Amino acid sequence: MQNPSDYVSIGIFALIVGGLGIVIVTLGALFRPKNPYAEKLTPYESGMPQIGSAQQRYTVRYYLVAMLFVVFDIEAVFLYPWAVAFNALGWFGLVEMFLFIALLLVGYAYAWRKGALDWIS
Repeated sequence: MQNPSDYVSIGIFALIVGGLGIVIVTLGALFRPKNPYAEKLTPYESGMPQIGSAQQRYTVRYYLVAMLFVVFDIEAVFLYPWAVAFNALGWFGLVEMFLFIALLLVGYAYAWRKGALDWIS
């Protein structure tokens, strides 16, 4: 059983961080210039004027491509530890990684064949 006094330093640290956050936000609100005007309040996008509504709907294809990107990007997370431990894993690790990459390629080919990666339809 741990002693509750072990957590005192964590509590003090949390109070300091919270207090500092409140102080910084308050000081910013007090001292920043308050000069709003119509052009300043418009959304800024790369220096270009706003075209259309900011609340337009995205197609499902956009989210599908985003999810596919995340799925195939996770591949790198699994490849790095494998590369670090390559010598310890031996042939079994090599075959296992080839199977993993083959499975990802099958998924990629399936998504491509279904047209999930086509932007214009």
